[in-house]
Amino acid sequence: MTTPSPLAKTDPWQLPLASLDPSHPDLYQYELHGPLFARLRRESPVHYTADSPFGSFWSITRHADIAQVELNHEVFSNSPAIVIGDPPTDFAPPMFIQMDPPRHSEERAAVLPAVSAARMKELEVLIRSRVGAILDGLPVGETFNWVDHVSRELTTQMLATLFDFPWEDRHLLPFWSDATTTSDLVGADTDEAERRRVLGECLAYFARLWQERASATEPRFDFISLLAHNPKTRDMINDPMELLGNLMLLIVGGNDTTRNSISGGVLAMHRHPGQLEALRADRSLIPNAVSEIIRWQTPVAHMRRTAKRDFSFQGQDIRAGDKVVMWYASANRDEAVFEDAGRFDITRRNAREHLSFGHGIHRCLGSRVAEMQLRILWDEILNRYTRIEVVGEPQRFQSNFLQGYTELLVNVVPL
Repeated sequence: MTTPSPLAKTDPWQLPLASLDPSHPDLYQYELHGPLFARLRRESPVHYTADSPFGSFWSITRHADIAQVELNHEVFSNSPAIVIGDPPTDFAPPMFIQMDPPRHSEERAAVLPAVSAARMKELEVLIRSRVGAILDGLPVGETFNWVDHVSRELTTQMLATLFDFPWEDRHLLPFWSDATTTSDLVGADTDEAERRRVLGECLAYFARLWQERASATEPRFDFISLLAHNPKTRDMINDPMELLGNLMLLIVGGNDTTRNSISGGVLAMHRHPGQLEALRADRSLIPNAVSEIIRWQTPVAHMRRTAKRDFSFQGQDIRAGDKVVMWYASANRDEAVFEDAGRFDITRRNAREHLSFGHGIHRCLGSRVAEMQLRILWDEILNRYTRIEVVGEPQRFQSNFLQGYTELLVNVVPL
């Protein structure tokens, strides 16, 4: 891994307030963003960055303010993008998270049955057996990458189930997910031509699945079948870019958030000794521990809105067309909401108030899936291991959008 840029390493309390730029990807790759957001929350909670690699934008950093922006879709639009960078005009696949009502509601409703509470209850036994098999296959006595052996594998299997994807090709799903999120729109170095080629292969593969599922008499409860049979979305196959956009959304949504929370939970337990033993002593804390893991990790660092019209917000004059970036990575450390917010505490009374899943009509539709996988995983970890020892420093994504890991080397100690 390269070293962070001098700008990212500079103490944000020593810089002119107007110069602060929370979009720098090094801040997240090297876990340096905390002090910057602490200053913004205190001194400039609705902050304007006039010049950045992504253009000018407003930063919303307090929990309560982000919740207000999320709920006001009359002023703050999800179109044209949910990330800080502006997509190129020749490659901007539309997806329902980048849409406002009513189209957003129609497309979201089409896939909701795949991740309903009833559906998750049906899948719980299957997921528990898969978790057990993954954990039983870990190389005890050896150092290994938890990201590859557990986080990526578990979420890939879950994603393959939600898409009813051919099992032998399931490794393609995280490959396509990484291609979706590795983009200069979020500060990652990438070969854009190769990225588009890979996503074209993704589209071609799913187009074949769509035709197969559409020809069935009755839809099954996988994402593709539901889209192909819903009257509001069955014509999506005729718009390849919209189909690709929604595939990108569903693949990333079902993969990255959970994958990085699985890894982040192991790191949090390692950095805060005693929390794992507290969990072992009282397994009824597991659901709350899951919420605290998701708060502490905050897998999605930001979401963007675009002002539809001039609007005065918390004393700042936001103009029509301005980018408005909601920094969940800041909201989940807001001292006004979370006491001693940097501390990982599985007994935290309001852990569920995190904004990692968003808020309002755009709240993550796969939140139940993520919570179920984490809940089962930690229950099964307690059945097998006394501790998981992290070896060395974790390696993180180069991105201002996802807070995630490429490598987390560990040793597991069995009971």
